[in-house]
Amino acid sequence: MKHRHLDVLIIGAGLSGIGAACHMAKKCPNIRFAIVERRKRIGGTWDLFRYPGIRSDSDMFTLGYNFRPWTGIKMLADGPSIQQYIEDTARAHDVRKRIHFGLKVLSEAWHSDKKHWQITAVDEETGDTHEFTAGFIFNCTGYYNYDAGYTPEIKGMERFRGDVIHPQHWPENYDYTGKRVVVIGSGATAVTLVPAMTDKAAHVVMLQRSPTYIATVPEKDLISANLRRFLPEMLVYRIARSRNILLQRTVYKLSLSKPKAIRRLLLASARKQLGPDVDMRHFQPAYNPWEERMCAVPKGDLFKAIRNNKASVVTDHIETVTENGIQLKSGDHLDADIIITATGLDLQLLGGASLSIDGEDIRISETLMYKGLMLEGVPNMALVFGYTNASWTLKADIACEYVCRLLNHMKQIGAEVVTPIDEEGCGTNLNFLNLRSGYVQRANDRLPRQGAKIPWQNLDDYLRDLPALRYGSLDDGHLKYDGKNMRQGKSTTLVNLLRA
Repeated sequence: MKHRHLDVLIIGAGLSGIGAACHMAKKCPNIRFAIVERRKRIGGTWDLFRYPGIRSDSDMFTLGYNFRPWTGIKMLADGPSIQQYIEDTARAHDVRKRIHFGLKVLSEAWHSDKKHWQITAVDEETGDTHEFTAGFIFNCTGYYNYDAGYTPEIKGMERFRGDVIHPQHWPENYDYTGKRVVVIGSGATAVTLVPAMTDKAAHVVMLQRSPTYIATVPEKDLISANLRRFLPEMLVYRIARSRNILLQRTVYKLSLSKPKAIRRLLLASARKQLGPDVDMRHFQPAYNPWEERMCAVPKGDLFKAIRNNKASVVTDHIETVTENGIQLKSGDHLDADIIITATGLDLQLLGGASLSIDGEDIRISETLMYKGLMLEGVPNMALVFGYTNASWTLKADIACEYVCRLLNHMKQIGAEVVTPIDEEGCGTNLNFLNLRSGYVQRANDRLPRQGAKIPWQNLDDYLRDLPALRYGSLDDGHLKYDGKNMRQGKSTTLVNLLRA
């Protein structure tokens, strides 16, 4: 068994983990840290997913890091470009050398007597066990199971003579030329796959149980492209980033306050792009905008594929899968050579690792989220969970900034342990995600709770989180340092300054 001791261990080398490492390298130069990553490459999600058309569903000027500009002009970038952006960022900030690749974390165990975490990981190729101890853990593993996506029980699937593929496990160099394809699902993956596969497939059908809101976004940011001729790259990036943050937030708030008006606008836009021959019932969700995640398509590519009869949408339920397609409850039959189950993700926190304190297992669903990044009663640990109503990295960046501030402050006051404590009992039965989506409801028993008031509420609001996490006081009465609260720590610091 190999053992290493660190001040901080970052788990995950995807978008969040590399961002955390870059922030830490810059803001915490005296802290010893490393990264463990299960995969053999940097990138996380953007290295895992390889299906046709894989792209971001958030604009790159907000999905990019706040400290390193995205220099492309595409609003929604393809997966390989995002993976390369993360890789280039790691090299530019010299954090790649800190990554231990090929290690899957099995357990995270806190020992109060030693005031550190014991992290056990395994090399999945050799079976060798690796052990790390660290004063602080920063979990940047994302929020879903990398081993398998969610696929519901579908009657008769074993009879199908063609290929059945989940997008999370897309075969390398898979040829679908001239094939009839049915994509089951209506989320971000489905609306990406359908137009992307029309380049070679004979026809692609998106089979959905219920419609999703689909918004068209520009393919390229031509304003930024023109501004680059006159302004520095970082300034152009910040302008585009600020504009898109405000636009996203405005649309989200209007969706909540004036759902009927936003619904009319979205459906009118879809109707205009689809043309008069398409049945609009396939594009009219039964819920209000942003009660579930909204899908974005660049330049209306999905609508264009449908209008040109290269793709179609069917709203129905599956009766059974047959040898050569899918029998629907309506009586219709969809002929297919390939069935793609774009049926969602299996949510999972901490990369599936177990969590314990002094030998007692911790059920995450019985904990509260503190400021959307720490768990109540769990010492010296933070986790990144980005926004569901905006770009993931907006929250990841400011969460990393907060953790760096917290670590530096602990060093300043001589504290070794910090634990968020809810002394008011403000917990609720609501999980901390403000969505009614199926993948969230399926994972309700694996998600932390949120409280009845700040700082235990998940605001999902960058404009409120930014000042709170970047500048907010670490003396809020909810953080306990070595069994004491921050007010006592500040007094100690003041005494030391007076002595100096």
